[in-house]
Amino acid sequence: MGYPETFTGFCVDSPKTWNQYHLANLKPKPFGDNDVDVEIECCGVCGSDVHTVTGGWGEFEGPLCVGHEVVGKAVNVGKAVKGIKKGDRVGVGAQVWSCLKCDVCKSKNENYCPHMVDTYNAKYEDGSDAHGGWANYIRAHEYFTFKIPDEIPSAEAAPLLCAGITTYSPLVRADIGPGKVVGVIGIGGLGHLALQWAKALGAETYALTHSAHKVDDAKKLGAKDVIVTTEEGWADKNKFKFDMLLNCADATHKFNMADYFGTLKVGGEFHMVGIPNEPLPEMTAMAFVQNGVKLTGSHLGNHQEMDAMLKLAAEKGVRPVVQTVQISEEGCKEAVEKVKEGNVKYRFTLTGFDKAFAGK
Repeated sequence: MGYPETFTGFCVDSPKTWNQYHLANLKPKPFGDNDVDVEIECCGVCGSDVHTVTGGWGEFEGPLCVGHEVVGKAVNVGKAVKGIKKGDRVGVGAQVWSCLKCDVCKSKNENYCPHMVDTYNAKYEDGSDAHGGWANYIRAHEYFTFKIPDEIPSAEAAPLLCAGITTYSPLVRADIGPGKVVGVIGIGGLGHLALQWAKALGAETYALTHSAHKVDDAKKLGAKDVIVTTEEGWADKNKFKFDMLLNCADATHKFNMADYFGTLKVGGEFHMVGIPNEPLPEMTAMAFVQNGVKLTGSHLGNHQEMDAMLKLAAEKGVRPVVQTVQISEEGCKEAVEKVKEGNVKYRFTLTGFDKAFAGK
């Protein structure tokens, strides 16, 4: 068999073999009236992929095909689909379905729907498996399939579909714009985009990093200044400075949270988008009381935010810094190993899908 009955993807079998990839056939959900099939051109490599395949976010049964930063061409469009036609260049992020009927969905928070289906390592209500984008095709509901602006090259569009929306949504929901002061913690795969969004939205933007060698990069990406958190007294010098700290780091368990909280204005927000395997460090209630801070977090963004984000990226030139890797058994292995090591500047996009899946 082959498309449309089955897809083909690069898969792992268990967390014990997290960096060993092989081709496997994948059976998609039955095609529905609101579905879009996408022939994949490229797909990003996200920290979430590495957390998943290594078992950091729980065990799984393979074969598992990850990847949720998908760009490609719509090749089959359900009869009820509006706004997308065959041939359109589209993207699919980290969610492929929600009920669109519950109170959560009706409030434009479908990214928190209790019935939501993640792009991979998840099941639909009928028991069908959802398969990720390191494959030749993906099937998604139209509401989670987005037209990509012509101005954005595919390999650069891909990371926007997870890393981009993950960092954009909390900023706009916090009304970040002119007159606001934002600090972005962790200048990596998420943080390098967060800096650009905050600046594009009009905020006074700072980078907080433990890596002094990233100072020049952070300034080029939009930071007015860079705070190196390994320097003595950094927190005392910046008390009551920020309306929001957007934490994009993966090492929060090592933070002295009281130091970070102390740099927030009264009622300020320490917002988590980096989701590490380790628990948060121990905190006392007093750490929150001193200036009435809030500790918050978020998951992706809604449909309207994704459309607005892609439009802003096209208009303001917000782009991820991308290294491309040809998709193959070795390419997937290289990408996940380097992301796990933190050895990427700042996102990987897997390309060469047409060659890898020729005849599949």
